[in-house]
Amino acid sequence: MGATAAIADFIVNTRASDFPPDSDQKAIKVIADTFAVILAGVGSEVAEPLQRYLDTARESGTSPILGTGLTATAETAALINATYGHALDYDDVLSMMPAHPSAVILATLLASMDGKKVSGKDVIDAYIIGVEVGGKIGLGITNEHYQRGYHATGTLALFSGLAALARLHALDAPTIQQAMGIAGSMASGLRRNFGTMTKPLHSGLAARSALSAFHLAMSGFSAAPDIFEAEAGFYSTFGTAASDPDVTVRGLGKPFVISNPGIALKKYPCCYATHRAIDGVLTLRERLGFDATSIDKVICRMPPGGMRVLTYSHPTTGLEGKFSLQYSIAAAVLDGTFSLWSFSDEAVRRPDVAALYDRIDGHETEICRGDDPQFEKRSSGSRGFVEVEVHLRDGRRDQIRVDVPPGAPARELTWDNVQGKFTDCAKQASRISEAKAASAFAAIKALDQAEDVAHIMALLCDG
Repeated sequence: MGATAAIADFIVNTRASDFPPDSDQKAIKVIADTFAVILAGVGSEVAEPLQRYLDTARESGTSPILGTGLTATAETAALINATYGHALDYDDVLSMMPAHPSAVILATLLASMDGKKVSGKDVIDAYIIGVEVGGKIGLGITNEHYQRGYHATGTLALFSGLAALARLHALDAPTIQQAMGIAGSMASGLRRNFGTMTKPLHSGLAARSALSAFHLAMSGFSAAPDIFEAEAGFYSTFGTAASDPDVTVRGLGKPFVISNPGIALKKYPCCYATHRAIDGVLTLRERLGFDATSIDKVICRMPPGGMRVLTYSHPTTGLEGKFSLQYSIAAAVLDGTFSLWSFSDEAVRRPDVAALYDRIDGHETEICRGDDPQFEKRSSGSRGFVEVEVHLRDGRRDQIRVDVPPGAPARELTWDNVQGKFTDCAKQASRISEAKAASAFAAIKALDQAEDVAHIMALLCDG
């Protein structure tokens, strides 16, 4: 059996009883976080141009766009909801891809329901399968795919969304193979667009493409049934000589991604590669009691490749600030806390922030490589470790090593953390009252007991 057929067989025949015992609760927490960041996207920079795009399309449809009261066709709703979900770079991280798969999966699933009754258990089941397939494709194609310039949220999470759809709607294996073949020609996303609106659009395009491939395959459209393993197929074209679809197949469910390595949730609304540096500065700030006037210099040592995506040393917009080590450190020094406002244009352009840049030295060094044999397979935000050293004008100095970012599976966010994040994010969607946000969060937290997720969607769509 070829790799594409084996993946399709896994989607069809894996039983929910095969999942690890803790998988449902882990999945629910990520799904709650994903609903939160989609709502936050309603108040982001992408909202206005997406609204104009929707107006220009002049299409009618019944699929809801969360937080807005608007509806669209299923594929456009998937595009917009998934773009919202990645708009603030506040969504989950699966370092083995490396990508942000959950906004793609959830937006795709929600858009596909078309008024049908779907239980929370079925959504959880489909989500776990989607994460598993996408994560193991990432493992097989290797991190070099990302290093070459592809944004795996656009190129690989597409298959996460499609696998979840296939599971939820009980597609047979041959149809899944056709859908995967169609999707293989839709995969897209380039890292050069980081720091622009097109980065979150990659998430939206992946969700829309997953739904398009699903609909086309269901309609009888044909494609290569061996898209992953064939010459001129996905792995040979998007990968390198080290890419191996058999690694993907052998890894399916062994173990399940949802539990091992698990999925990271973000504590800060910015690129994951900055999170350990932020955590280090905030810890030292609390320990030493300094502020911006006290700082002589901050030295941040990053692992090789740790700054690959942090391309803006002097950002001028909030989007650029999300991919700036210098801004992230300066904001941590100046403010001592982070919120959604921290990555607004207004916040990034503060003179007090710019005044700190000459006192910040951020660089990669072999010292921070560590001894992890899997180093080269890890993403910028999880490889090696980060060292932060602070020199104060009164002569004091201190440093800290941060191995694991807050929110990573080894430093998991609590339910209280997730609820606080949900509440903050829901405020960005003006149509969602505080009471409805609280009711929605409670319903999502009990997702495994929901007979129909339409109730949750209604709470997050009406004014």
